[in-house]
Amino acid sequence: MRRHLKVPALLPALLRAFLHAVLAFSLALVAALLVLVGLLVGGVLSVTAFGPWLIAATVRGAVGIGAAQTFLARRLLGLEVEPPVRPAAAGLFGWRRAVLADRAAWRAVGWAFAAPVLAAPALVAACVSYVYGLLYLLHPLLRHINYTAVRAPDGTERRVSLEWFGVQMDTWPRWPAVVAVGALLLILGPRLVRLALLPYEKVLRALLGPGAAELRIRTLEETRAQAVEDAAATLRRIERDLHDGTQARLVGLGMHLTMIRELVAGGAEQEQVLSVVETAQGNAKQAVADLRSLVKGIHPPVLDQGLDAALATLAADSPMDVAIRVGLGERPPPAIEAIAYFCTAELLANAAKHSGASTVEVEVVGGGGVLSLVVRDDGCGGAVVGAGSGLTGLLGRIRAVDGTLECDSPAGGPTVVRVVLPFR
Repeated sequence: MRRHLKVPALLPALLRAFLHAVLAFSLALVAALLVLVGLLVGGVLSVTAFGPWLIAATVRGAVGIGAAQTFLARRLLGLEVEPPVRPAAAGLFGWRRAVLADRAAWRAVGWAFAAPVLAAPALVAACVSYVYGLLYLLHPLLRHINYTAVRAPDGTERRVSLEWFGVQMDTWPRWPAVVAVGALLLILGPRLVRLALLPYEKVLRALLGPGAAELRIRTLEETRAQAVEDAAATLRRIERDLHDGTQARLVGLGMHLTMIRELVAGGAEQEQVLSVVETAQGNAKQAVADLRSLVKGIHPPVLDQGLDAALATLAADSPMDVAIRVGLGERPPPAIEAIAYFCTAELLANAAKHSGASTVEVEVVGGGGVLSLVVRDDGCGGAVVGAGSGLTGLLGRIRAVDGTLECDSPAGGPTVVRVVLPFR
């Protein structure tokens, strides 16, 4: 079955790699010529009012061509490149000023000149792999059509269509080797093209994608928005829990105390008074338990004893068999400890609720200025960051302190989630 599944996928891979090699080089060559001509003419006319407008239009055209090349790489190669942030501008003169001052736009100009050189190796690899591969694969048919008559020393003529290093490959059992080489070239063609495209892809990401500063600003904006949303959600949860739980029980406690006073003042029997006292006492205990649960959701008191003790408490409360290993050379800051604790609690809850896991391993290691938290379970896998899952909320909390989250959860399991937090 596997053989029949892989063969149909080979042809689209061949076509995508070949199409990208041809189209990318052709588009890059045309783009480089247009941008070069536009900048040269704009530079010559820069003494007039038309020159800056032509330069701005050329730069903006380079951005558009870069976007087309990025689209081509995404559709044919599956290469994802985030678009850079474009500055907003109002009016024609504002648009020209924004384009000429946009560093990302000038990086697109640099890409227009570098793209033909970087796309050429892929085109050569595609031509060698596909053209020669097809010719060699069809050699048993073509050797009877395309041949050269060679006269031997004895005066006889022989037909030769292919020679490798002076060896004629038209006779048995040599020509099957030609077919095998052709098939091998066609099979390895996509990989050869992708290897030749590695410099192309790296430079494309660097020049047409967002810069390091832009990525940092975007990350800070997202984490700030996530932190604000988390804080608002936490306040709403606290207000709801206090209103629906603790406040209601305290109101009930006050009502029972009023009833006790009325019963005592009216000379009620002792059993009746004790019954109301027991009910009031139960409400008071439940109110205290609700307050403890609420405080635990904000900052667990067990964290004051250290992260190892807090994780041991989580393992004891989990329905699964949880193994905890903690190796911290120094104690992390309280904020980092809290994030590690809540991440572990959320991952254990997810494993118990969704994965069907029976055993979980939690490993916490500190060193090199970072805290590494790894949670492994033997569940069914399939966990994905995003799509409204609990991992999305964890990622927002982790990124707020410049941490990272990696999730490896293939179908069928196991699931491995690794969280790295800085010691600051």
